[in-house]
Amino acid sequence: MKQITTILAFLISFSVYAQTPCESGMAGSFPCSGYDLQSQIPLGVMNSTRANDSWGWTDPQDGKEYAIICLIEGTAFIDISDPVNPIYLGQLPTENNSSTWRDAKTYNNYAFIVSEDSGHGMQIFDLTRLRNVANPPVVFTEDAHYSGFGSAHNIVINEATGYAYGVGTNMNSGGPHFINIQDPLTPIGVGSDSTNGYCHDAQVVIYNGPDTDYTGREILFGSYETQVVIVDVTDKNNPQTISTIGYTNVEYTHQGWLTEDHRYFLLGDEQDEINLGLNSRTIVFDFNDLDNPQFHFDYLGPTAATDHNGYVKGNTFYISNNAAGLRAVDISDIANMNMMEEGFFDSYLPDNNAGYNGAWNVYPFFESGNIVISDRTQGFLLVTPSVLGMNDLPYNDEFTVYPNPASENITVSSKSMELESITIYTGLGQKVLALDSIDSYASNIVVSNFPPGIYFVNINNLTVKKILIN
Repeated sequence: MKQITTILAFLISFSVYAQTPCESGMAGSFPCSGYDLQSQIPLGVMNSTRANDSWGWTDPQDGKEYAIICLIEGTAFIDISDPVNPIYLGQLPTENNSSTWRDAKTYNNYAFIVSEDSGHGMQIFDLTRLRNVANPPVVFTEDAHYSGFGSAHNIVINEATGYAYGVGTNMNSGGPHFINIQDPLTPIGVGSDSTNGYCHDAQVVIYNGPDTDYTGREILFGSYETQVVIVDVTDKNNPQTISTIGYTNVEYTHQGWLTEDHRYFLLGDEQDEINLGLNSRTIVFDFNDLDNPQFHFDYLGPTAATDHNGYVKGNTFYISNNAAGLRAVDISDIANMNMMEEGFFDSYLPDNNAGYNGAWNVYPFFESGNIVISDRTQGFLLVTPSVLGMNDLPYNDEFTVYPNPASENITVSSKSMELESITIYTGLGQKVLALDSIDSYASNIVVSNFPPGIYFVNINNLTVKKILIN
């Protein structure tokens, strides 16, 4: 009885957080699968007419989470420590003029903000000021400014080294512009790389992947309009291009992200859906050898919507899919060329067509599991995985489900307690199998008759495991 009480308490507390649960494929007016709506702040509340990019910050002092929403007029800051009742704290106005393109990243409790607004430079804002906003919303001012460039499409930050990289700037043919931000209030320009021309977006990491020739080096993986470029930027005075790679049906090489083991790179082409009529396409590269990168495969999503930005957290690839909203894709079997959509939250209601409507960006990196969506017309939305998809319930380590992925059979096993019940649901919450009175420590289940997809296995009403059936 104590075990049942524990799990019920967990579920009840979760339901209190979920302001609008995803039920029968809808969270209020929003189509969904596996994601609940926590809250929303419309553009009008933020004195804006259009949103674009977004990011997040977690206060190391108390663990509070904050959303950073880029608007055409400036940058909004939102306290989401109570995800059902977010507080719009205020806005840092743009430097000069409004702009469709604005981007923000964080380092050492500071936000660094750029824009394609001519002469904007880089605004620097002390995020600890958000701790004590007496009467929100307020109009904020910047704490420092960097004017080593005027406009920039994006800002990339390697938090491990304290270097920022302005990309798509009005300098250096749009190539990466290097800035030392280790002292955030005194940024110093330290170099640039115009070798490969205009860089639209990038990810920069201390490399720890399979190619040991570059272990510990600072590597930039850039989207350069028509190709992906890999650059060693360890020496800011002498950046070295390692390799480049193109792909078929290139239209506009937009943005990409590494898997956490630095083996694979998932790239979005911003115009292939529009110009070629493809479904949402993610191009997957194998970066086992950085000197000789290889095309791995194309993943095609279920809609025709244009993909925009994508990020990897664990075994999930989160895509801001424009008119199709947030899409969450399981990449646990990416080595075998298998990716499977496991859930979505569609913030754009009219359609899922190609084009520049809907979700500009998502931010999936909060420890709470809450995900920020910045939608061009809906403003700020906060979503969270539905309880069915949670994999951190009590007793999670007690039970194992294997193999995963599976095609014929799965085995559910327990370390020390007998199996009493097993219930399997589809990703949409439909019950497809229920076993009771098992009274053993392992159970073999035939799944060959299940349609391919994501499933959730509830074991003894104590934990939920996610599996992929091919």
